Amino acid sequence: MQQWIYLIFAIVFEVAGTTAMKFSEGFTKTVPSVMMFAFYILSLVALTYALKKIDMSMAYAVWAGVGTALITVVGIVFFKEPSGILKIISIMLIIAGVVGLHLSGKTA
Repeated sequence: MQQWIYLIFAIVFEVAGTTAMKFSEGFTKTVPSVMMFAFYILSLVALTYALKKIDMSMAYAVWAGVGTALITVVGIVFFKEPSGILKIISIMLIIAGVVGLHLSGKTA
């Protein structure tokens, strides 16, 4: 169970890093730029610990897929990015793909 906590932290740190990247305005703002690197390092450290017990394909799919879905929500909610039915369906497909990968790894 602890490995999944590491994976959750990896996702949260990755989303925080990407959000800091937006605030850095192309590395023109120092604090968000430094925060971006710190969050990405923390994300990769947490992902590395998660990989001790979770299959690489599963951990990376969850990290990338859930991170992508969350950063899309952050963009829509906090940065007023456009949303539409196609974007929402696409996010749901990403999540469905991650769930499908997880289920495919289960043995009967």
